[in-house]
Amino acid sequence: METTVRFGIIGIGNMGRAHALSLLEEIQGAELAAVCDLRPESLEWAGEHLPDHVLKFSHTGDLFTSGAIDAVLISTPHYDHPTLAVEAFKHGLHVLVEKPAGVYTKAVQEMNDAAAESDRIFGIMYNQRTNPLYQKLRDLIDSGELGEIRRTNWIITNWYRSQSYYDSGGWRATWAGEGGGVLLNQDPHQLDLWQWTTGMMPKRVRAFCQFGKYRKIEVEDDVTAYVEYENGATGLFVTTTGEAPGTNRFEVTGDNGKIVLEDGKLTFWRLRTPEPQFNAEYKGGFGSPECWKCEISVESGDGGQHKGILRNFTNAILKGTPLLAPGEEGILGLTLSNAIYLSAWTDNWVELPIDADLFYEKLTEKIQSSNFQKEGTQGATLDVSGTH
Repeated sequence: METTVRFGIIGIGNMGRAHALSLLEEIQGAELAAVCDLRPESLEWAGEHLPDHVLKFSHTGDLFTSGAIDAVLISTPHYDHPTLAVEAFKHGLHVLVEKPAGVYTKAVQEMNDAAAESDRIFGIMYNQRTNPLYQKLRDLIDSGELGEIRRTNWIITNWYRSQSYYDSGGWRATWAGEGGGVLLNQDPHQLDLWQWTTGMMPKRVRAFCQFGKYRKIEVEDDVTAYVEYENGATGLFVTTTGEAPGTNRFEVTGDNGKIVLEDGKLTFWRLRTPEPQFNAEYKGGFGSPECWKCEISVESGDGGQHKGILRNFTNAILKGTPLLAPGEEGILGLTLSNAIYLSAWTDNWVELPIDADLFYEKLTEKIQSSNFQKEGTQGATLDVSGTH
């Protein structure tokens, strides 16, 4: 039985570097054995900050065939996630991929199929699933405490990004380089948590995206999406990078009241009598159910975040611990963002599951027809640590 998992990291800019330092000394049962990056400056950083025993590669093929690693953490630009994961599975490696799972569901499904054909552990860096606030919300809903869900609303507008952020890299906020804007860069965690905490995926989506509304970019920086669920519930997702001050408020309403997650607190407005029962029995006209405001106690701390996922993934390999964020589930949040784009591009409703071929066709058209040129793009790497 394995006692140590030897990790290799592909992509050691920003988050890749943070993961490398964590694996060096903070994840029991894990060892940083190798790193890989095409950029000479990244390998130079590795030579200066990582021990000599950590191997350095400039080509992924050499890393995969080196025999030096058991698992790979993929921390590259979004488009490369599925391709590299498929190749890693072919070489018998466990795979942990950064969010998002990819840019379009067609490629991510191929990654999921490759994972299913292997006997390797497959995880995704959905570190917000370690947050006790979201875990408690999921527990309250899953246990039936809220009753049947009627409405979900998430306003997440505190992703403020200045023009200098977008100018910090030529790939940022482009269809060819990043594959999207606020939905693909900032919101993958919320899109995942939206369905993970409620246990529900919409049946159809109608969305409106503004492209380059607040910044000189070609992708979306302002989104409003309306969704409908199979049980008749509805939902709203509002996000932008161009408002200040912003809001982060997630509200879920059910037969037994509503739960609000905001400012690091979980509040449950609990009905003494479920609304359907009250409605059937009450004969007084303008009355409403008695309601108790309950501040829900939540475990302190952030749950470990990225290190928590690394520990869980390592323990899944060594001990068979269930994954908190199975890699196969990365397609769910991406399906939501793909559906939102497709609805905006076609100016119409989009049914789920989406037409993956149509989405890929539309995305390809965006890339091929783009003549967008950034002005004043900076050459230096922007430090985005602490923002994921």
